[in-house]
Amino acid sequence: MNDLVRQHTALSESDLEWLHLLVSEWQLLSDLSFADLVLWVPTRDGTRYVSVAQMRPNTGPTSYQDDMVGHLVPRGRRPLLDAALDEGRIVREGDPEWREEVPVRVESIPVRRDGRVLGVIARNTNLLTVRTPSRLELTYLQSASDLAQMIAAGSFPFPGQQVDMDASPRVGDGLIRLDADGVVQYASPNALSAYHRLGLASDLVGHHLGRTTDELAPARGPVDEAMVKLASGYAPRETEVEGSGGVIQLRAIPLKPKGTRIGSLVLLRDVTELRRRERELITKDATIREIHHRVKNNLQTVAALLRLQSRRMDSEQGREALDEAVRRVGSIAIVHETLSQNLDERVEFDEIADRVLAMVAEISPGKVVCRRTGKFGVLDAEVATPLSMVLTEILQNALEHAFVPGEEGRVDVSAVRSGDAPGVKRGEGARSDARLMITVQDDGRGLPEGFDPQRAGNLGLQIVRTLVEGELGGGFDMVPAPVRGTRVMLDIPVEPQK
Repeated sequence: MNDLVRQHTALSESDLEWLHLLVSEWQLLSDLSFADLVLWVPTRDGTRYVSVAQMRPNTGPTSYQDDMVGHLVPRGRRPLLDAALDEGRIVREGDPEWREEVPVRVESIPVRRDGRVLGVIARNTNLLTVRTPSRLELTYLQSASDLAQMIAAGSFPFPGQQVDMDASPRVGDGLIRLDADGVVQYASPNALSAYHRLGLASDLVGHHLGRTTDELAPARGPVDEAMVKLASGYAPRETEVEGSGGVIQLRAIPLKPKGTRIGSLVLLRDVTELRRRERELITKDATIREIHHRVKNNLQTVAALLRLQSRRMDSEQGREALDEAVRRVGSIAIVHETLSQNLDERVEFDEIADRVLAMVAEISPGKVVCRRTGKFGVLDAEVATPLSMVLTEILQNALEHAFVPGEEGRVDVSAVRSGDAPGVKRGEGARSDARLMITVQDDGRGLPEGFDPQRAGNLGLQIVRTLVEGELGGGFDMVPAPVRGTRVMLDIPVEPQK
């Protein structure tokens, strides 16, 4: 709609915003009218109309099988549009049009804003299935007529009250028509069922909706307005009420076809099951977060026990093995700590990588500086946990074997999210979707002569190969750095970043 209005018409940005507000609301008019709606706006030179929006009813058959948006028609071809635009009134004259052997009643509703007519809504009703209307249909049509008069007068839609039609109640969900005093004149079967869910034991017709609602669902805390006033439709409002185990969503629409409120429409939807599922999800999320928190605490307890055992070891080799185990457990604990703070099973891995760097740097035999460049981004928990262990092993291996005690040096960790990264030997399970390329490079003594990282028996490298190729489905390689030291490359498939 933005492109069509700016390309073909002379409407201002504020006028365009009004049309957007109208289009966000007009599903209501379409459903109450059982009719298709097409919004026509005069072109800049005034010789033609351009259709900028279209809506089909959920309550009846459509009159248009084709999409009308973007069509241009010359002025004079559709006299009802001309009359509504020039005279600023709703035009219903004329016999039904026949479209593909289907009779269609056409009406034109001027769209007014601040005293100016911006365009015209063509309301097209398929008459093929016309029959004697029921009470519900008569209420729908009367309400549609009132809304059409409000659009023509510029009093609907309500400024500052843009509605999310996906979340708000619709006509078919439940409708109540009130008089000017807030007394129910008509309640659809769905609306009556929703109130029965709240605990109503009688009919609604003839009862004051505000007082009835307040008795069934008294407010449990401070509210902006008294429930009696809100549910009586004195102002355009939307709220939820809960009582007797049921929850209904209410939307009040005052009807002022001639400037004075003659009554109100109240749309409502029974959202009891929806809210119950939402509460279950919230409880489930809280439970998952609590589990991660407890796992983290248990892992920290295990690490503390291993650390205590390490201090009591006489064997230097045994003490080093236990210290390595402490760091491995600690890297997993970091991931679970991060997961315990999130609402989903995804983590920002950059923070985890930095904490792993700091943890492993504590074992540095000299003045070795560890730095990270690039971004790992957000990763699933099933990737983050093994990757944290892999990063721990690689860094631990570099600090232990690349430098002699007291030697200065550097270890750089870089991460790039991209497509396939060349030059890396992949495991059999490697995939070729979005990938994370990780490089860990030191400027230490380098690799021994004839070293093969794919066959080396070092426990740390065995863990890396198993996790990268077996669990992560990625590739791992270790080669001499271009100038001095060693470069380790990881190529891991990950979910694309959103």
